[in-house]
Amino acid sequence: MSKPRSTTPQGDPPPSVLSLYPPARTTKPRTPPPPPGIPGRQGSPDDFPLKFCTVCANNQNRSMEAHLVLSQAGFPVISFGTGSAVRLPGPSIDKPNIYAFNATSYDEMYTELKARDIRLYSANGLLSMLDRNRKIKKSPERWQDWNVGLPRVGAGPVEKRGGGEKTYSDEIESGIVDVIITCEERCWDAVVDDLISRGSPLNRLVHVINIDIKDNHEEAAVGGKGILELAKMLTAAAKEEKDKAADEARDFDRSSVDGRVPEILAEWQERHPTLPVLWTASYF
Repeated sequence: MSKPRSTTPQGDPPPSVLSLYPPARTTKPRTPPPPPGIPGRQGSPDDFPLKFCTVCANNQNRSMEAHLVLSQAGFPVISFGTGSAVRLPGPSIDKPNIYAFNATSYDEMYTELKARDIRLYSANGLLSMLDRNRKIKKSPERWQDWNVGLPRVGAGPVEKRGGGEKTYSDEIESGIVDVIITCEERCWDAVVDDLISRGSPLNRLVHVINIDIKDNHEEAAVGGKGILELAKMLTAAAKEEKDKAADEARDFDRSSVDGRVPEILAEWQERHPTLPVLWTASYF
């Protein structure tokens, strides 16, 4: 599948409630998807439901909204940011609040900003966002620091929408995921570049999908719903292929699922024309 052309601007993103980022960097040429039949694509019934990872720049707004809705729907999910530091809006555009990834918790950010200016940070939605985030996991995490393959279990309970049984937001027992969904093209570039630089030590295929979502609370909510729909479509296809293999008394081959990803993305894009999508296959 040829990648749909993205409308993401290549310069600095426009100012928004959560868009105080440094200039976009120049990236290495993108590699094409690997051919069919490559090693490392075998799956098993234990691979279902599919495991997801959501990524944005700060691991605060877009990736955490998607993390939440996927968690509430019962999907194993983790999330990251790709920036050098966490940047949140401050009293002016040239005075952002800057925090370290993996070190400063959402709760600490919430408490500090509430004490600084409760009126400002309530009005721009930061306090409500941080309050949501601290109920999902401890702190924002940086993609480049992820120890792939290290089991991650039980960051904390997340109530499903409408109440009822709780699910866990961070149950990735195998320490790897099947699908990475980024929320901005430069984050997609950073993830793909980082995967290439790691050298594929696990020889495990992963789909890297970018869904271009504007960095504000309203668009994050819309994008989160779109990501959930895509997760359901991908998982439904995976289960169909698994059941087909069982009916035909043969071993399940994950490549049958991988081969359907382009058509699923094309169908999803028709339903969501305002959310430009990019896709490639890479390796852990």
